[in-house]
Amino acid sequence: MTALIRQPNLDRVDDIYQQLLAMHDGLDEAQSLKASARLILALANHIGDSAVVLEAIALARAQPAS
Repeated sequence: MTALIRQPNLDRVDDIYQQLLAMHDGLDEAQSLKASARLILALANHIGDSAVVLEAIALARAQPAS
């Protein structure tokens, strides 16, 4: 099992952030939530390690709302 990487590990982070925002352009709330869910499931499948995905879920859930 691999542990969740918690330090920055993504190249072109600003480009990715902009694409994440653009993914929701023109979508209503329900469509936006579905697109986010599809992205999450695609990335979870790519990770392929349930323990890592569950650790990421716990981390996301524990973060205070901003």
